[in-house]
Amino acid sequence: MLKILVRATALVSAVALGCASAPALADGTASAMAASVVPSANTGIKNAMDAAAQKREQAQQERLSAQSTTVAQAPPVSQTPVGGRKDKGLPMGFTYQADLSVAYPYGNIGTFGKQWLPGGTDLLAAWGFSPTTRVVASMYQIQHYPVGFNSGTVPVYLNGYQNPVGCADLSGGHANGCSPIPSPINVATKDTFGVFMLEQLIPIKIGSRVLPIAVTPTYVVRNSIIGASQNGDDVIPFATRPPDATIESNIKTRSAEIKSIAVTVPFLKTNRMFGTFTLAPSWLVQTNGLNQGNSAQLYQILYLEYTPTHRTTFFFEPQSSRDYLPPDPYPQHLFAYFLGASQRITPITFVQATLNSGGPTNYSPYGVAALYCATITRCAPYVGGLKATQLQLSFGIGSPSVIPF
Repeated sequence: MLKILVRATALVSAVALGCASAPALADGTASAMAASVVPSANTGIKNAMDAAAQKREQAQQERLSAQSTTVAQAPPVSQTPVGGRKDKGLPMGFTYQADLSVAYPYGNIGTFGKQWLPGGTDLLAAWGFSPTTRVVASMYQIQHYPVGFNSGTVPVYLNGYQNPVGCADLSGGHANGCSPIPSPINVATKDTFGVFMLEQLIPIKIGSRVLPIAVTPTYVVRNSIIGASQNGDDVIPFATRPPDATIESNIKTRSAEIKSIAVTVPFLKTNRMFGTFTLAPSWLVQTNGLNQGNSAQLYQILYLEYTPTHRTTFFFEPQSSRDYLPPDPYPQHLFAYFLGASQRITPITFVQATLNSGGPTNYSPYGVAALYCATITRCAPYVGGLKATQLQLSFGIGSPSVIPF
């Protein structure tokens, strides 16, 4: 009798598992901020620091020229530099960027997950009123496949029983004598972020130098599509923690609206290296689902780049953030990184490869932690933290002043 019950629960759980990908994961809102807020702030800060350095060099050349008639005078600052005029801060007027991307996932995702993920599109349009003020509207997409859905074994709980009544093999085999899940689980996910920003470049005088910082009030709208969702969205069934679990089936699991104020400060600037640090306290516009509160969550993004040539840039972007989605009673503490290289092909075209990975440190284990069945015919997974690793390839065009390298 018990064996029949376990097999039945595992079988019907396969249907629920096919629609499962509950809480947040590393490729969360911080990735959108890293892709939208940080590059725009970096562009303005870098331009302002270059302009200040050029002004100091010009002043020094003028002093030397006044001391000796044999010293060649540098071109005046107003002269157009080789390659076109360079902005003195945030890009002026209308600027744009667009790219297409594909991604390939890595990690413990089973054989079904090892395939190229649905393509993504990034779009950006901006208007610079002055070198210190700019408005930006952008759309950013990232694809991922979380680990722990097509591999390993998990316990099966049934309503009314304190202890597991059996186990299920998520890979479809019979590992450890567990009942197999007969169908592969498609949890390929594509997140879409709408990001709206007001950028303000503020010069801070430190001694004889001026340090430009970027302050960026930001509004983020996030929506997702999960491959196995029957409605083509992110409404999927999931269970709260068993054995005293409930099944939630009408909650948008990866949708949220967030307001934030990001402050980006430079800490490194040489001819070939550049670094900034961004702090962004953020709040939900409104709580949803299982959210229990709405205190400020702090996003922290470190950015480092190395530019060996004027066409090639290598970058490393670790980040610590707090993602807070409807299935989360409390925010997930995420740590992730972006590691990649960009190559400018022409003044307005580029190609970029990015390896990104991460997951929450306060939700465990990763992936499906257990199956919970309210009845023999109504089951759903309990999901711990979601972690994903993927290589993303992007091909794009854009205004020369906003291509992020």
